[in-house]
Amino acid sequence: MSDARNLERLALDAVSAAEAAAIAASVLIGRGDKEAADQAAVDALRTGLNAMAMRGRIVIGEGERDEAPMLYIGEEVGSGEGPEIDIALDPLEGTSLTAKGMANALAVVSFAPRGGLLYAPDTYMDKIAVGPGLPAGVINLDLSPSENVRAIAKAKGVSPEDICVCVLERERHEHIVADIRSVGARVMMIPDGDVNGVISTTIPKTGIDMYVGQGGAPEGVLAATALRCVGGQMEARLFFRNDDERARAAKTGITDLDRKYDLSELASSECLFVATGVTPGDLVDGVRRSNGHVSTETLIMQSAGSIVRHIKTTRPE
Repeated sequence: MSDARNLERLALDAVSAAEAAAIAASVLIGRGDKEAADQAAVDALRTGLNAMAMRGRIVIGEGERDEAPMLYIGEEVGSGEGPEIDIALDPLEGTSLTAKGMANALAVVSFAPRGGLLYAPDTYMDKIAVGPGLPAGVINLDLSPSENVRAIAKAKGVSPEDICVCVLERERHEHIVADIRSVGARVMMIPDGDVNGVISTTIPKTGIDMYVGQGGAPEGVLAATALRCVGGQMEARLFFRNDDERARAAKTGITDLDRKYDLSELASSECLFVATGVTPGDLVDGVRRSNGHVSTETLIMQSAGSIVRHIKTTRPE
């Protein structure tokens, strides 16, 4: 059976797993305990993944084997029968957002055939991304943010003032924000959730043209799977703060620490991307409860056919 067909057969079960994680985490919205919210999502997502007919291996997770009960890198999930699948996940992208009752928290999981995702270490990553419909090579991580803004504006036939860039609100990004604004472009700053930030470049209603900045490498691979599904572009480079992080890279088989990765290297094969809203957001609505029922909205993207679906589910609680 083809890789695309295998992923298609897993799609509905993947949605169910992400929905379960979002529902479990939603009980902790606004309660100030991000660890408890994350753990609730982890437990529900693990149960859902283990019910799926696959031989799954987590390549992007929440830590190393000795950090269980998190869904750790190298953990095997699934029924033990079916296709060999590599999985990237963030059971609760936006733990702080959930704890504070803020928008755009998601339960996120991606699937690819074995070997189809970059085995990225848990370090930082410099990233730049745009959505579909632009000329190949329009962005370049080695250029300044303002130069990339000008390139995107030229490709779109607009002025730099018409370009909006999403950036994580961090002190380390102050120079990036200043450079973007130096050419008149707008900056949309987000407190957390750079997977959501990258994917926002693919959704016209967000008005975001580009994402740039430094965030987690695992989140970079997760976001790359979504971009691959719809034809976006992304470049990334791992960033190491110390020798311990360099050693983590070596354990994953990465030897060229300065390598610049493009989208085809971050997600090299067919992908299935699933994100269920925990709190209301730009991409999907959050979990809602009414009259003994719970409702969810899930964004599902498939690289085969560049298919994007929104699935709304209501079930008795």
